[in-house]
Amino acid sequence: MFLVVFRNRKRADLDAAAYCADADAMEALAAVQPGYLSFKSYAAEDGEVIALSEWESEEAALGWRRVAEHAEMQRRGREAYYQNYTLFAGTPNRVHRFERPGS
Repeated sequence: MFLVVFRNRKRADLDAAAYCADADAMEALAAVQPGYLSFKSYAAEDGEVIALSEWESEEAALGWRRVAEHAEMQRRGREAYYQNYTLFAGTPNRVHRFERPGS
């Protein structure tokens, strides 16, 4: 498993409808990439967002980074959508799981 954590804040003058349409398109495109496992996004009360994507391998995540439409959207994000962001990527050192029996 390879994780990509995208921590971000949107610009105050963001075109919310355009952002939502682009985000939905990127989520759909990512979901059909080789090695894609999952994607979730969480927003904090203060406006910070954490987007978490899981990939089978680092190679799969890097492949997604190189998809032309995704690269173009990254450029658009820097120009029009994000005030700031930090990206963390890597393989977890430890994974702990719990599942209630019968779940």
